[in-house]
Amino acid sequence: MTVSNFLSKVFLWMFIGLMVTFATGVVVSNNVNALEFVFSSGGYWILVLAEVVTVIVLSARIQKMSSTGARFGFIFYSFLTGLTFSSVFVVYKITSIIAVFLITSIIMLVFAVIGAKTKMDLSKFGTYLLMALLGIVIAGVINVFVDNGTFDFVLCSLGILIFVGYIAYDVQKVKTIYEQNPSADNLAIYGALNLYLDFINIFLYLLRLFGSSDND
Repeated sequence: MTVSNFLSKVFLWMFIGLMVTFATGVVVSNNVNALEFVFSSGGYWILVLAEVVTVIVLSARIQKMSSTGARFGFIFYSFLTGLTFSSVFVVYKITSIIAVFLITSIIMLVFAVIGAKTKMDLSKFGTYLLMALLGIVIAGVINVFVDNGTFDFVLCSLGILIFVGYIAYDVQKVKTIYEQNPSADNLAIYGALNLYLDFINIFLYLLRLFGSSDND
């Protein structure tokens, strides 16, 4: 399999994960009983905990799983995310969601190409991206209590820049691993998971900045 074919496989799995998430979100958002279950205080935190545990386990062990286990784990995580993601379809207008999805897709395409084609070694930026991500997570928690609109705008803008950097970084990383070890098990699913997370985060940050509320 050529590198381009391998990367196509990565993006195919990322797309499948996104479709599972969005389809689940749409179905749940149109079912009152499902919404009540997902967003009951107990149900919501159970789902959030399940999401966190699942993505940690997948990130750490996906390349040690069987092919079937890795694929199922990725789809299951996409489904879990879709349950909590249903709030997006309740809060925002569908036109905003579609527009932001398209913008995010263009951003993903542009920076994925950069990551695949650039000769610059992006691995050295991994530590800085992680530190910046931890910084905005901590700042975001603080802003929950401060509730400052300007601060939220800055955090969203920084979040977009960080995950844009992660797109190029993740594409180059998974491409390099494949070139060094083309037989690596579940590498396409591993790459798809990382790019899926990049896409979802950029999408949500853009939606917070530019999305129109369904109550407007």
